[in-house]
Amino acid sequence: MAPDDKINILLVDDQPAKLLTYEAILEQLGENLIKANSAKEAFEQLLKTEIAIVLVDVCMPDLDGFQLAAMVREHPRFQKTAIIFVSAINVADVDHLRGYEIGAVDYVPVPVIPEVLRAKVRVFAELYRKTRQLEALNRDLEQRVVERTAELEASTIRLLQSEQRRSVALAAGQMGSWDWDVVTGECVWDDGQYRIFGVEPGAFQLTFDNIRPFIHPEDLQRIEALVSKGLGDKHTLQTEARIIRPNGETRWCICAAALTPGADGRIVRVSGVTIDISDRKDAEDRQALLAREVDHRARNTLAVVQAIVRLTQASTTPGYVSAVEGRIRALAQSHNLLSRSYWQGADLGQLASEELAPYRTGGTAKVRVSGPAVFLPPDLAQTIALALHELATNAAKYGALSSRSGEVAMSWKLEPGNLVLKWGETGGPAVTPPASQGFGTKIINASIKRQIGGKVTFDWRPQGLQCRLSLPYGSKDAVRANPRGARDDGNLVQLKTGVAPRLLLVEDEVLVGMMMRDVLTDLGFFVAGPFCTLAEAGSAATNGSFDCAILDVNLAGEPVYPVAELLSERKVPFIFVTGYDDKGLDPRYADAPVLQKPIDQASLRKILGSVIGDRAAENGGGLPVTTPVTAETHDSARSA
Repeated sequence: MAPDDKINILLVDDQPAKLLTYEAILEQLGENLIKANSAKEAFEQLLKTEIAIVLVDVCMPDLDGFQLAAMVREHPRFQKTAIIFVSAINVADVDHLRGYEIGAVDYVPVPVIPEVLRAKVRVFAELYRKTRQLEALNRDLEQRVVERTAELEASTIRLLQSEQRRSVALAAGQMGSWDWDVVTGECVWDDGQYRIFGVEPGAFQLTFDNIRPFIHPEDLQRIEALVSKGLGDKHTLQTEARIIRPNGETRWCICAAALTPGADGRIVRVSGVTIDISDRKDAEDRQALLAREVDHRARNTLAVVQAIVRLTQASTTPGYVSAVEGRIRALAQSHNLLSRSYWQGADLGQLASEELAPYRTGGTAKVRVSGPAVFLPPDLAQTIALALHELATNAAKYGALSSRSGEVAMSWKLEPGNLVLKWGETGGPAVTPPASQGFGTKIINASIKRQIGGKVTFDWRPQGLQCRLSLPYGSKDAVRANPRGARDDGNLVQLKTGVAPRLLLVEDEVLVGMMMRDVLTDLGFFVAGPFCTLAEAGSAATNGSFDCAILDVNLAGEPVYPVAELLSERKVPFIFVTGYDDKGLDPRYADAPVLQKPIDQASLRKILGSVIGDRAAENGGGLPVTTPVTAETHDSARSA
């Protein structure tokens, strides 16, 4: 394809006006623009015309952009055709992933910025043109080699190798070519090879012994073993290897080599190319990490929802449904705010406004919210959302929001190392301190005190509840810290002796921990925990006496393996619980049972039965899971 040849660009949209807009924007590129009003018409154009780029609207009445892209990719001719989606709606990360899995190369949001659209299309147009030029060049070169090799092989082999090096050198910065004369030891590199290895041409002596230290020892051993086995009739080798630069940086490369044997069959020359694929490797790692994090967050959210469903209590079915829906709605609102920031955090003011919005209807100022701009990390945002929901729900049922004259004032301020939130109610029914903690109060106490090491104060004044929440804020370490003194239940609970097995529970998500504690108590266990931090769990594992343990793999970003190591030293069996898949677990604990969140009670019972059975066998029996628990021991276990 000559450089001035025009390429075909297919514009697909069910709205003629938008097609005219795209045509007006892209006509400056000087390419052939073909329009289609539907997916069917677009596919007909693809079948009869060579299309380089497809610009397609995501939302169309018959077949949407995703479906058209899938059809295009299924056809062998169009597997490499560049597809750019145009979307007038806010496309979520899941839609982006879906588009890229189908084969899209880019997204363009509406309203379209002409310069951006032209720039994106121009890049893929040039890439298409250069790809076709390279294919033509390769075909021409292969044909020339086939025609001339038979009669000129002996006299032109060095010339052909030189041409190969020059061809590879055309690649901008990511490829290098090299040649090694095995007989004389002479090595030749081009500029790209020096660039990949991170050395200066004039300051580095090219010898095989000098090059060896740059290759990762594991990869060098593998390559040498591969060569020593012999390649049989093959005289080519291609493998991945890591290059360690003088500054310590590691680069991933593809090494492709051609081996030339002499008259006696021994290798006399090795020539090849090195392709730096570090960017691709990084992208693959990021994609894998993103997939794991999405899976982890989904599983953890389901586990929290499972805990809400199990722990919520009500005297009637409608009341139960309303309570569950309210808590899940609070969780969903915080999730929406976090997803908008790609899970970097959420604005406290917006979080409070959305949670309290149902109580600000009718134009009355029943709820006042004030405070400076505060950006909450994800875990803290979810905790505060649930706490505000419980406070608002209580006020609507029994407090200031249950009467027309009642008002609620919520405010916050930043103090050194802390975020202080105040909730004040006035003008409602007379308030008396409750005889016992309700579920909402338990959630607030457990999540603020136990999970993030904060402080909670409830002042049940006759004129209205006054609540003060003090939360660690200002550094990642402060939020994760949870000193023993911050717990409201004193030191580690001393479990009563008896026939019931003693279990250590480590879980940083307070609702999930509360649910699991209840389930385990119902199964006949004395439960210590849940412990929310690594330090707290390590102290319990060191000082307590347990028959088994359940460990959440990730505690606020820290792996639980130090606790697992302590338990292993004491020969206490344990079960891992995780929102990730089990492929990322420490290989030291490959034999440990693993439960995926959300927890299936039947699977939990089965695994615990096996673990406790093995433990009983080691100790001569006597630890049945189904041991009856008296009312006294049941309450003691629940209070642990």
